[in-house]
Amino acid sequence: MRHRKKIRKLGRNKSQRRSLTVNLVKQLFAREKVRTTVARGREVKRFAEKLITLAKKGGVSAEQRITAMLGSDSVLERIKLAAEKYRDRKGGYTRMVKLCPRRGDAATMVLVHFV
Repeated sequence: MRHRKKIRKLGRNKSQRRSLTVNLVKQLFAREKVRTTVARGREVKRFAEKLITLAKKGGVSAEQRITAMLGSDSVLERIKLAAEKYRDRKGGYTRMVKLCPRRGDAATMVLVHFV
């Protein structure tokens, strides 16, 4: 039973799952949208919203934590801009829109983008 187990394994081990999520989040902030499967999209949405909430708090420690979570500061400015944009919003910074199934394996695809 998987009661109270929040993490989605995505068919990968921890390091691969972490790399996948971080890269998708970086792509989301760089391009403002990302097309992926439903399970990956949920993880990306969860992670991105945590980053924006952390950036809204501001300060050097928040920036250091964001850099540590992403492994680099390549999209730090984009995260700060998103935090400023959603300063008055209390959550729900991203939206998932279902798309048609993927050719080949018919996996349900979603488009994750900012509101």
